[in-house]
Amino acid sequence: MNTGKYKGIFPAFYACYDQEGKISPQRVRTFTEYLIKKGMKGVYVCGSSGECIYQSKEERKITLENVMAAAKGKMTVIAHVACNNTQDSMELAAHAESLGVDAIAAIPPIYFHLPDDAIAGYWNDISSAAPNTDFIIYNIPQLAGTALTLPLFRTMLENPNVIGVKNSSMPVQDIQMFKDLAGEGHVVFNGPDEQLVSGLAMGADGGIGGTYAVMPELFQAIYQMVKDGNLAGAKKVQYEADRIIYAMCECRGNLYAVMKEIIRMRDGIDIGGVRRPLPALVPEDMPTVQRCRLMIDDAIACLP
Repeated sequence: MNTGKYKGIFPAFYACYDQEGKISPQRVRTFTEYLIKKGMKGVYVCGSSGECIYQSKEERKITLENVMAAAKGKMTVIAHVACNNTQDSMELAAHAESLGVDAIAAIPPIYFHLPDDAIAGYWNDISSAAPNTDFIIYNIPQLAGTALTLPLFRTMLENPNVIGVKNSSMPVQDIQMFKDLAGEGHVVFNGPDEQLVSGLAMGADGGIGGTYAVMPELFQAIYQMVKDGNLAGAKKVQYEADRIIYAMCECRGNLYAVMKEIIRMRDGIDIGGVRRPLPALVPEDMPTVQRCRLMIDDAIACLP
């Protein structure tokens, strides 16, 4: 397996809407080009940060098609294809493979608590619809309601397409356990942005994060510093990133609405708001949004 293309910083792609709240192909391409210019290794499309659970299959296809139009050959593209039923997930998986993505990813089925064999069957069915494409398990138990256990992961490793795990569970030792079980030739991504340094120290090959796109310079610096053995420097930047994340979460508006507004302020790129029921920004949020924008600018200015 070619794991080198998965080692680095992967921003989670934000949903790009027009003024009417519809997916905007042009804004998708513009945002993709923005991430390419920022030097990102790859991008994770149609996941939590992409508001996938509030979008139709057709909207997710439009997003991925336009990401690929701008990014193919320039970035590693991982497409999250899970829906809350197998048929739709397989359709999105086949579509992703037809576009030439590097990997597909999927959370477990949500709402009903299924046994491990049913979850494995769901993931393997999805993988079978994209037989020539790497498969990444997305472990986010705090939202999905189901955790990736070692026995379940062991079963999934029997599928030769399984390249690894995007691990968004909070216990950082999960990264070590998944790395130990999978062995060489597989990757584990750190998920929680606030503990990227810890995840990399425990063996993560890279990170996929929801706040990376709003301050890519900081997370790229963290990754490079850890890679270079400068743990003290990486911790310092991580602390700054964490302060910014906590400040952004003080707003009444959804975090993604906050970050989209900061990107508009900093880089002049308008990718719209968020889709209901996610709460939009309110006027009272704007002083905090502006403060966070300045915090990002100051933190980037202090990078070596």
